[in-house]
Amino acid sequence: MGRGRCMTDSESNRLPRLSELTHREADWAGLRVLVAGLGVSGFAAADALLERGAHVVVVDGSPADSSPAMVERARILEVLDAELRFGPEHVSGMPSEPVDLVVTSPGWAPTQPLLAAAAEAGVAIWGEVELAWRMRPLEGAAPWLTVTGTNGKTTTVQMLTSILRAAGKRAISAGNVGTPILEAIMDPQPFDAIAVELSSFQLHWSDSIRPQASVCLNVAPDHVDWHGTYADYLAAKGKVYSGTQVACIYNVDDPQTERLVEDAEVQDGCRAVGFTLGTPAPSMLGLVGDVLADRAFVEQRRHAAAELATVEDLRGDAPDVAPHLVTNALAAAALARAHGVEPAAVRAGLRAFRPEAHRIAHVATLADVRYVDDSKATNPHAAAASLTAYEQVVWVAGGLLKGADVDDLVRTAAPRLRGVVLIGRDRALIADALVRHAPDVPVVDVADTDTGAMDRVVSQAASLAQPGDVVLLAPAAASMDMFDNYGARGDAFAEAVLRRAASGE
Repeated sequence: MGRGRCMTDSESNRLPRLSELTHREADWAGLRVLVAGLGVSGFAAADALLERGAHVVVVDGSPADSSPAMVERARILEVLDAELRFGPEHVSGMPSEPVDLVVTSPGWAPTQPLLAAAAEAGVAIWGEVELAWRMRPLEGAAPWLTVTGTNGKTTTVQMLTSILRAAGKRAISAGNVGTPILEAIMDPQPFDAIAVELSSFQLHWSDSIRPQASVCLNVAPDHVDWHGTYADYLAAKGKVYSGTQVACIYNVDDPQTERLVEDAEVQDGCRAVGFTLGTPAPSMLGLVGDVLADRAFVEQRRHAAAELATVEDLRGDAPDVAPHLVTNALAAAALARAHGVEPAAVRAGLRAFRPEAHRIAHVATLADVRYVDDSKATNPHAAAASLTAYEQVVWVAGGLLKGADVDDLVRTAAPRLRGVVLIGRDRALIADALVRHAPDVPVVDVADTDTGAMDRVVSQAASLAQPGDVVLLAPAAASMDMFDNYGARGDAFAEAVLRRAASGE
């Protein structure tokens, strides 16, 4: 990379100071920004910065023609006068020319050589979420309602958006859920509220966010390889509460989340509000029978509660309602109530909600055996939540465990297991745990990785199941050893079940 020229004192003094860049109308002109990664979020960051007059260099370790999407993003940014540099040599360290700020894609770990070099040189590093917060308009910015947790983030955010829309709000789900938060922020038609899903990666690179209300749904070991230690992962999750204005919402049944609230620096007047599957105490939401009840956002919360919805309202098209779906609904309702949404809109929004694919999705019932696709259960914590929803299960599990320990999962699930069918690279680790904690449960090892593997998985699961059982794909592991993603894995399972149904077996 070429070297930049030296600046005069007067030129240096005209450069924006990062501490002043707290809103869209600030003076961003001349800021020298290195955008690391030309994915969806990197493109959105570069586009927003160029619009504000910053000088933007985008680097990506992939070839410029690695995908049609990459080619199109590069073409647009070149028209907007961004400088683009592709290839591994451009992400192995910092460029020689001056850089005021690095904006990184969320998947880049702190140990990535370019980011490590930037940190060593004292260059500020922001994630795209931090940039989005600082790109909000000075007046009339939509409040953020932020959600993190090891599991359940997307469902909770989408429930919340459904509730906000039922209340007549112009609302959107953004962040880790799919729509880049910068796209929502820069939308020419302002939103009334934004439901923001935040991963631990995004939170790691964020410091200035001040949400109206926030929640950490749960915490269990995950992404420790990225963060370095579980303590660092936990600390990143806890950042969701920093600066919260109205309510920090925590999971009463996961004491770690309450401790994160206790340790958070929040704004004066911010309240701690719990949610639980048990009977709610004052300043909590919970269940009274099958009613989702609010004893936090009512005037006489010591002696009264507001009825928000019933468990039946969450059923939608599913035969039953899993407990963790109720938990997610309580968290979404708490965030909405902190925003001022009335109970009737909470109920209407939850009734209208339909979960995304591969989340406790009923595929078919064959010979009185139900087949359920929860391919999104990509870690042991998520699989545990899925398994507890059913009494007798033939469990389809395995894939990439990413260093996760499955002993607690298998020990807890053992009484429910009719049988287990194992797939994927790390299936032997689950098999060993089954020997230790469920030695009498029959286990079938499917070593195949070809396109027909899932047909054999479903056939073996059917042979283990008895009438009334559930064959549950809840792998407790990532999918990339056999499939492009968890969606492709779930699709393969569902297609194999439907082929079996069509064959009449």
